[in-house]
Amino acid sequence: MSVKRSKKRSGTDLARIDAMKGTEIDFSDIPKLGADFFQEAVWWPGPKKQITIRLDPDVLAYFRARSKRYQTTINAVLRKYVETQKRRAG
Repeated sequence: MSVKRSKKRSGTDLARIDAMKGTEIDFSDIPKLGADFFQEAVWWPGPKKQITIRLDPDVLAYFRARSKRYQTTINAVLRKYVETQKRRAG
């Protein structure tokens, strides 16, 4: 796994955090998660696969014009389509 390095230095005292024991961590601001949360949770499909896909030039231009992360947006649109088709089928 590669580690991304930031040019900006963090203001976090990482040595102090590394030295903390689990019992010293304050979890009081984390809400309790009930069964309803897990019923609505989305199963993450795992790592993405790199492929080559041919798109019409206008479709590609549309997504590129709206976001630097246009590939992620295209993936999200395709995911919504798949989820809709699965709901209709089942």
